Amino acid sequence: MAVAGCTAIMCVTALLALTQPWADDGPPTDAGELPALARAHGVDLGVAVAVEPLLWDGGYQDVVEGHYTSLTAENTMKWEHVQPERGVFEWSGPDTVVHFAESHGMDLRGHTLLWHNQQPSWLSEGVWTSAELREVLREHMEALMGRYQGRIGAWDVINEPFEDGGPFLRENLWYQVLGEDYIAEALWMAHEVDPEARLYINEFNIEGGGAKSDALYALASDLLDRGVPLHGIGFQSHFVHGQVPENLAETMTRFTDLGLEVTVTELDVRIAEPVSEEAIQEQREEFRHVVAACLDVSGCRGVTVWGVGDAHSWIPEWFPGYDAATPFDEDYEPKPALWGMVDALSREPSERSAGSRRRGTGRVPGGTRRRPVR
Repeated sequence: MAVAGCTAIMCVTALLALTQPWADDGPPTDAGELPALARAHGVDLGVAVAVEPLLWDGGYQDVVEGHYTSLTAENTMKWEHVQPERGVFEWSGPDTVVHFAESHGMDLRGHTLLWHNQQPSWLSEGVWTSAELREVLREHMEALMGRYQGRIGAWDVINEPFEDGGPFLRENLWYQVLGEDYIAEALWMAHEVDPEARLYINEFNIEGGGAKSDALYALASDLLDRGVPLHGIGFQSHFVHGQVPENLAETMTRFTDLGLEVTVTELDVRIAEPVSEEAIQEQREEFRHVVAACLDVSGCRGVTVWGVGDAHSWIPEWFPGYDAATPFDEDYEPKPALWGMVDALSREPSERSAGSRRRGTGRVPGGTRRRPVR
């Protein structure tokens, strides 16, 4: 049945309503519906993927292809996987993710270049001078970023630079050897390797404001004042059910007012066991709220869900007593959380969707303008 006289988003929504009443009775199941809704708004709806199921698990592949527009490698681009020995690079995993994305017309996000976890022993246990560690870092960036130059649009260059519970920089390997300005050095180095890539600092527990968020804001402001090539802030958004911050859009806007873009990079909402049906239903609103917050902020580039389904989620291992953190269950059956994302994306798109995706405004509080780094 044809639907006449409608905008792109109205046509997609009307067609869904005619073919199946997902808004009341269930989520969309046909490939392409959620991607079409996201693209109508000019945002990415991404997912973090593991290599093995992406290779052989048909159900896993169907969820990825049918519901998302971009991919992030969950682990395979991290140091311990991609360079297990110095100068010895393992490309089969990253190549699998990149090939899948490109063959399905999906965008790619690189994750991650500098982190205190998942380092190979030769790196973490080595004794380095500052010159030696800079050379190691350049070798790694030139190999990894260089291999996918022009194919990966954004990179989480710095991952979790602040202490878990506080506003102070984490004394990781990079900080200890290179000093507190290692973040600026790494961003400049990454920019030299791939001048077109969007470069991010990615952090958790900043979404609702507070001391850690303030510290990251101060760091970002300083980097921009110095002309350092920082383009965006990643809001990891590993939430606990019942604790998703209401002021997420406000916090995002604080950073986009600096001229930065923002992205929700690692969204999941874990539920305490035993997982109740009531909590599963409430989780729908939490996923809706996060996607809607991104749509409310013109500088938000998209939302990435961390894990294809509950069977592959990191949550039960790292947070014992919690589960059910993703929009698909252990059998790849969609949960109400998926409907929540559809709810958010089904609204009429704003002017942000016209033409290319918009950047941040370049304004800082008080009316002063700061020129974004390009």
